[in-house]
Amino acid sequence: MAEAVITVDGWSALHDTRTFDWTSWKLTSQEEREAAVNEFKEIITKWEAVEEAKEGSHALYKVVGNKADLMFVFLRPTMDELEEIKTEINKSKIGDFLIPGYSYVSIIEMTMHNPMDEGKDRELSPYVKDRLRPIMPKWEHACFYPMARRRWSDANWFEIDKEERTKLLYDHGMTGRKYAGKVKEIITGSIGLDEWEWGVTLFAHDPLQFKKIVYEMRFDEVTTKYAEFGDFIVGNYLPKENVDAYFTL
Repeated sequence: MAEAVITVDGWSALHDTRTFDWTSWKLTSQEEREAAVNEFKEIITKWEAVEEAKEGSHALYKVVGNKADLMFVFLRPTMDELEEIKTEINKSKIGDFLIPGYSYVSIIEMTMHNPMDEGKDRELSPYVKDRLRPIMPKWEHACFYPMARRRWSDANWFEIDKEERTKLLYDHGMTGRKYAGKVKEIITGSIGLDEWEWGVTLFAHDPLQFKKIVYEMRFDEVTTKYAEFGDFIVGNYLPKENVDAYFTL
């Protein structure tokens, strides 16, 4: 039987996409729209205070394409906090116009594939702490996609031994290092939490880098032979100072 790897886990994550009811929004008075937007900005200010205290992180994106209008991404220490955020949005005035779409629940994780890390308390490493409890970069673009490992009879990721998995992931990581400074990523585990097994969130200043890194990684054996992917969602960052403009008719 293949050996399971040890995971070191961090903050819980929620990717929440919404379609905006522009038709109803147009039928609402200007005063009501302004009140809704101001309340929404106050909620964002609360999220900013949490992030400033390094007790969580958040980002809001305008989704490119018709899969959604907006994508919220939240990182918090507990699932309870994620649910509270979702409920606060739903109860807000702007929430009356936000139609829930796709969501993804997961937990930030790192796996101890590297034998040199065995026996060490990785929780004490500042690098590991930053990876497990990151502040999301407010770069111009983000790309999220879920993925899983194949369990085919002739390509079952969960049957190959740990050493082989370590080698394949190491080679995969070396491809990713070529994009240092161009692409940042957050990996979250979702086994037992959502229908896929992992979620990948990429950040870039130039969305072309998403295409380049994902394409090049397709040729790594760990992807070519063992990877399955869900839908990709790409968004442009929406800072609080641009919220008024986004909702203005």
